[in-house]
Amino acid sequence: MVDPESELYDGTPLASPEDLRNALLSRPEVFYRVFTENLMAYALGRRVEYYDMPTVRAIVKEAGEDGYKLSDFILGVVKSAAFKSAKAPRPAVAAVPEGAQQGLDKD
Repeated sequence: MVDPESELYDGTPLASPEDLRNALLSRPEVFYRVFTENLMAYALGRRVEYYDMPTVRAIVKEAGEDGYKLSDFILGVVKSAAFKSAKAPRPAVAAVPEGAQQGLDKD
């Protein structure tokens, strides 16, 4: 049997999905900020740092002006200086076992 009851960090009890929904909606500014931080971290391939926070706040503010559509968050991240200047990770290069190239070089 699964016990669905839990508690948030601030003591808010959770016993159902409706309780979770209400808890998230009670502080939408926190939800949208954390959502944006996580989206940005995923897009950048690194943690969001203190110097990224003005960008995060600007993205949330601009998204709020248009009703918090998902596309506004995505565009905000993609248009950010942090995303534009992020370096792509180097592709992993597999080690070639000795002798694996034999027979392939037929010049």
